[in-house]
Amino acid sequence: MSFSILLFSCVEDVNISFEEVYISSENRIEINIPKAKGNKTIVEVINTDIETAVARELYIGSADSESPKTINESINLFNEEFHVFKTDFPESEQIWEAQIDGEVLFQSPEIISVSITSYVNTGGAHGILNITFLNFESTTGKQIPNKNLFTDSDSLKEIVKKHVIEATRKKDIVFEPENFQLPQNIGYTEDGVIFLYNTFQIGPYSSGIIEFTIPFEEIKSYLVFNSTN
Repeated sequence: MSFSILLFSCVEDVNISFEEVYISSENRIEINIPKAKGNKTIVEVINTDIETAVARELYIGSADSESPKTINESINLFNEEFHVFKTDFPESEQIWEAQIDGEVLFQSPEIISVSITSYVNTGGAHGILNITFLNFESTTGKQIPNKNLFTDSDSLKEIVKKHVIEATRKKDIVFEPENFQLPQNIGYTEDGVIFLYNTFQIGPYSSGIIEFTIPFEEIKSYLVFNSTN
């Protein structure tokens, strides 16, 4: 009994909430992201990981170079690259822009799922749209690797594969089951677990993003974290 009371007390003490943070800069940079509030030890871990993810999305340097860790660093680098571009091509009317939006998809005493959607255009034929899911332990703030979300990833893959086949069929995409992998982006929502493949991860650019939600009831036996919020 005493252990149960202690556990309940710890969960209550976590009490993590979120507020929206807006950041803007030249070159049409706009960032709207959630910022965790509450237990200092926990929220520092969550906010650091969210900031790192946003900084990585805004970074346009070499893939071989280490991306900046803070949003301000990434904004400064973005603007510096634009000024270099304008120096090299002064007659160009190309406008650079970046829009990054964050959203808390799901929150329970066990897990918090956050989505980061970014659109960055630096003058190509089209901008780059990318979505990233981050999952955190509510009691520690530590990020949860996808492999730790499920008790049996191999069996789960067979269920997810059926949904991928249906999603690609609707978009008339040639799907190769023998090369199937779970997506990099998996998160909790109110309706179930969402699985998302960004552009090019399954089909060509024209196919866009492929996503679908599997109800908790369908895969509850594979879930490590409780879906009750």
